[in-house]
Amino acid sequence: MKQAVMFGAGNIGRGFLGQLFSESGYQVNFVDVDQPLLDAFNQQGRYTIRLVTNESSADVTVGPVRGLPASDREAVAGVIAEAEIGATAVGAGALKHVAPVVAAGIVRRAEQDVTTPFNLIICENLKHAAHLFRDMVENELPSDYHAYLDGHIGFVDTVIARMVPPLPPQLRAQDPSLIVVEPYKELPVDAAGFVGPPPAIVGMQPVTPFAFYTERKLYMHNAGHAVLGYLGYQRGYEYGYEALQDTAIAAAVRGAMQESQQALEQKYGLARGAITPYLEDALARFHNRALGDTIFRLSRDPIRKLAPNDRLIGAALTALEQGVQPVNLVRGIAAALRFDPPEDPIALQLQDQLQRTGLEAVLKSVCGLAPDSPLAEMIKQQFRDA
Repeated sequence: MKQAVMFGAGNIGRGFLGQLFSESGYQVNFVDVDQPLLDAFNQQGRYTIRLVTNESSADVTVGPVRGLPASDREAVAGVIAEAEIGATAVGAGALKHVAPVVAAGIVRRAEQDVTTPFNLIICENLKHAAHLFRDMVENELPSDYHAYLDGHIGFVDTVIARMVPPLPPQLRAQDPSLIVVEPYKELPVDAAGFVGPPPAIVGMQPVTPFAFYTERKLYMHNAGHAVLGYLGYQRGYEYGYEALQDTAIAAAVRGAMQESQQALEQKYGLARGAITPYLEDALARFHNRALGDTIFRLSRDPIRKLAPNDRLIGAALTALEQGVQPVNLVRGIAAALRFDPPEDPIALQLQDQLQRTGLEAVLKSVCGLAPDSPLAEMIKQQFRDA
């Protein structure tokens, strides 16, 4: 049977890529550190994905699968030597631990004279993740294998849009392999990252130019979620779908996404309204009560979400560059600067910085904005008025 290797058996690995690989006729080999989860894979040879909407719930069986401990380099290298496709979804910080294992698998492929390409889809929340991970792997390879790497191994960027909330503890206790997700099943990937023709994977869409798809996801989907989260927190809501019932918040979320839409359509020379179906689909998915997506999850780690190229500041700067006034995006940014739940240490760190150094210093150090820049002036005005 065709083999796929999936580094990371969490929300994205188990809740998305594993399903796509399985439905495309692959045995999915999960590499992870969660031994109870790996044991469940190996005992059952399959697992269940629960697809939920406001109207329905359906269980889908994913298999055949098996689990491999990340510490067993020999076994993982052996699977890589046989695999036709793979992916990582381990978190950007853990890629450095995956790189040596991938390098060992590449050495095994080269020594066995495997000439078919092996393409690895990098599903990490990191800009230029595929390029960065390729460099990590190359650094782990003896120089004799660099030519094989260039000719036979592809590193492919993607954007993940399927929403996968944390599994309630009671469900995990019943079945550690169960995962609950939305039915959305589209995986745009960078067509230029593949070595050889892209394989036929259910839901996978090789596209170019890939920068547009990255920015569409970040500056519309992620930005809309962030505005929803931060404005929802200010008004005391617990879940995103609850906050969307608030007409003022719903208008601001839609407005922020439309600001990004207009900017991206102009930047990439698209017809006005070309991205409207994407916006409407995302908003409809935000209303999915069955996912139980919390305001806290949408909002946590505000320092990362306020970074210069991330979902809020990046979207607002892109809007200004295209002559679009980011009024609603700025509302979200100002609300993010006030996000202060005690259970989020990053939020408390941000509040401490604001208290110690002031708003202008935070806009410079966190958001990368000069104090007298147009966006900084808009944020300061909104922050004072809010």
